[in-house]
Amino acid sequence: MKIGFGADHAGFALKEELKKYLEEKGHECIDYGTYSEQRVDYPDYGKKVAHALVEGEVEKGVLVCGSGIGISISANKVKGIRCCVCSEPYSARMSVRHNNANIIAMGGRIVGTDLAKMIVDEFFNSQFEGGRHEARVKKIEEE
Repeated sequence: MKIGFGADHAGFALKEELKKYLEEKGHECIDYGTYSEQRVDYPDYGKKVAHALVEGEVEKGVLVCGSGIGISISANKVKGIRCCVCSEPYSARMSVRHNNANIIAMGGRIVGTDLAKMIVDEFFNSQFEGGRHEARVKKIEEE
């Protein structure tokens, strides 16, 4: 799978760990920045990954900022994006199964590396259930 990555300075270190982890699992990881711990603005990177996904450059996305919240809000401003902040594996699994999430966000100041790996494993190993959830996801997409 082709996965887009984005982070601000607070999420940089965790982004790098998760990229390496998913590359070792055979995924192609495209890094949309940031590329250091120099202070930057998280909306820039949330939107870069969101636009890349909508334009078909990547199939799913992983975003990391200090809490995961700001970068997820930024990504969700892009039509077609369903980005969920997850701090444990169950939410990651359910975000895909019931909400058809296409980007996951985490807090680099909240989630440790080992837990983050468990979270992305659940996210990428889950499938959208469709059925009764399909109509709900369509309502999310409506303005």
